[in-house]
Amino acid sequence: MSPAAPASAVDPERLSQAQAFLQHAVEDGAFPGAVALIAIGGRVAAHWAMGRAQVEPEARPMQLDTIFDLASLTKPLAGATAALLLLEDGVWSLDDPVARFIPEFAACGKSEVTLRQLLTHSSGLAPWAATYAHGRDPENTLRYICSLPLTYLLGSDVQYSDLGFSMIGHLVRRVTGEGLDSLLSSRVWKPLGMTDTGYRPVDALRPRIAATERGNRFERVMVSSRGEPFDNWRDHVLVGEVNDGNTHYALGGISSHAGLFASAADVLKFALMYLGEGPRVLSPATIAAATSNYTAGLASARGLGWELTPRAGGDLLSARTFGHTGFTGTSLVIDPERRLVIILLTNRTHPDANNDRIATVRPRFHNLVAASLI
Repeated sequence: MSPAAPASAVDPERLSQAQAFLQHAVEDGAFPGAVALIAIGGRVAAHWAMGRAQVEPEARPMQLDTIFDLASLTKPLAGATAALLLLEDGVWSLDDPVARFIPEFAACGKSEVTLRQLLTHSSGLAPWAATYAHGRDPENTLRYICSLPLTYLLGSDVQYSDLGFSMIGHLVRRVTGEGLDSLLSSRVWKPLGMTDTGYRPVDALRPRIAATERGNRFERVMVSSRGEPFDNWRDHVLVGEVNDGNTHYALGGISSHAGLFASAADVLKFALMYLGEGPRVLSPATIAAATSNYTAGLASARGLGWELTPRAGGDLLSARTFGHTGFTGTSLVIDPERRLVIILLTNRTHPDANNDRIATVRPRFHNLVAASLI
């Protein structure tokens, strides 16, 4: 981990207020526990663990090195990174149609959907579908997605889409013959020293992994409301199994949109690479491209896998801030103007994914951290 930030970089009293605020959120039931990691200028200013990593069926305390199901933080850390690596390799360009590499994707009016549109959530694909009700392996899942029509005119709107981002993994597998996990392990996790990061964590890591939902109760309600045929639900508390149903049931735990597990310290190693600190796996030109706005004038400002000026970022971060959140209660924001990284990893879906109080906690916490900078 990076050395500690110099005391002159932060107001310790204000930073302690941010810690107390987070502790109060835990005690007030916003989430069972949290790990927060704050870095300024490439140096760690604070690293806190509080609350519990699991409350049922047994209780475990949160630790600094607790590993989390990152949920949609997988999108920028894994899916977009794989796409950008292959962009640098000359395998594809951002405006290449997806159907150039997966011809069957052209069905139902999707022949002009581009890689850039997948990465910026402007592809016209629906936000979500229970793909596991139609396919229980990657190829049959891909076949189902290829059969779907667009739900809006491509490029005309930004509608956050798990379906669209999951196509990155299918593209990687189709053009390289290699699994997403293998590509990222050799070219990202190992070079950056991200030793706690990966898909499908081994059983030996379970004591370090924060619990998520009790079964898939949240998705079960969604699927039931759609009348889709599926009855193979998990009912136990999930620890070390990806919470996302499409990733677990249909894709074997590995996807470009969800499924990645990591500790806060590993997320920081990745984030610092975006600030030019430490080892690099992406060039400065690629990082500049990834954090540029491709959806000006649309509903949300999007880079390649990143939300720009993220809604969860708070009020006191700069206009150049980018970041992402995850369904399980995870988030990362990077403010390049202030050289600031804020990582907040929680288990807010444990044991009930209907607890969404983190939505008000997160931006206020970010404001407190930003106000502590000197």
